[in-house]
Amino acid sequence: MLKIGIIGCGKITEVRHAPEYSENPNCEITALFDFIPERAQKIADQYGGKVYDSIEALLASDVDAVSVCVANNAHAAVSIQALKAGKHVLCEKPMATTAEDCRAMVEAAEQAGKYLMIGLNQRLAKAHAKAKELLEAGEIGRLICFETNFCHPGPEGWTGQRNSWFFDKKTAAFGAMADLGVHKTDMVHYITGLKVKSVLANVTTLDKTFPDGSPITVDDNAFCIYEMENGVIGTMHVGWTNYGEEDNSTILSGTLGKMRLYDDPRCSLILEKRDGTKVFYELDQLTSNKEQTSGGRTSTGVIDAFVESIMEDKEPVASGRSAMHAMMVIFAAEKSSEKKAAVDVEQ
Repeated sequence: MLKIGIIGCGKITEVRHAPEYSENPNCEITALFDFIPERAQKIADQYGGKVYDSIEALLASDVDAVSVCVANNAHAAVSIQALKAGKHVLCEKPMATTAEDCRAMVEAAEQAGKYLMIGLNQRLAKAHAKAKELLEAGEIGRLICFETNFCHPGPEGWTGQRNSWFFDKKTAAFGAMADLGVHKTDMVHYITGLKVKSVLANVTTLDKTFPDGSPITVDDNAFCIYEMENGVIGTMHVGWTNYGEEDNSTILSGTLGKMRLYDDPRCSLILEKRDGTKVFYELDQLTSNKEQTSGGRTSTGVIDAFVESIMEDKEPVASGRSAMHAMMVIFAAEKSSEKKAAVDVEQ
């Protein structure tokens, strides 16, 4: 039975990490810390575990692994601290706020001989896994282009705070581009097996404001054109200003047909062949933020995958090293938007 510690007990812990750990029979939450002790105590009252008064005290306990659920600007420091203390780490996305910090996290994990996993849950979605399988089997021929979207009303819709730290550049560092774009970028890399070679991006703030009416200090939308390493071209739009139904769709177009992923409420994957035939796959539906906060489905598969990797002593499905490419694309997109020109992605 793995003993789990959680560092940071905000909304992501409340609706994802804590309930998913509690549903896994191979682990138990034994330690919690938050800079606001009442938040940690609230989780402890519901799921068990001891509340510690410092990160150091929690890491000195007998926990085997920790979830790092602090603000973006502390991901690297806390993860590295936990790895050096001999704990496996599941860190929320985005991995870190600089390329140097991403590398330092991976190096710390390798030096400690512990696993570092990043919470990139779209690799675990059944339609994405099936799409990868169908693409590799040649069902749509050679991939030509793709389009992918991840748009919802914004983090205040599930945190309940219009003054959320997500909107403050000092703590979040990034906005929608890293919050949502890292998911879709990693997903495209996972399905196609291709790396993004260059990106042309407009990372901007179109609507979101603080309670006083001033614009938030991070982006609320990002529009990207990706050129992949083999010449495939794709577009990505992520945003916090979709005030209708959440859009988490992807379309992959090839020489023999196309695949539509998560754009239909019933079928999570629709294969449309060039000869007019269609194949419908009812696999799953991605859990929306609305469902998470309204007491709907809880499991994203991330916690189960993390626990399994430790129990079976195998590399996590979204290891820190494998997650680095998506982060390099995020950093390149930020530069592209500033320069108003295409930027090559650091490989």
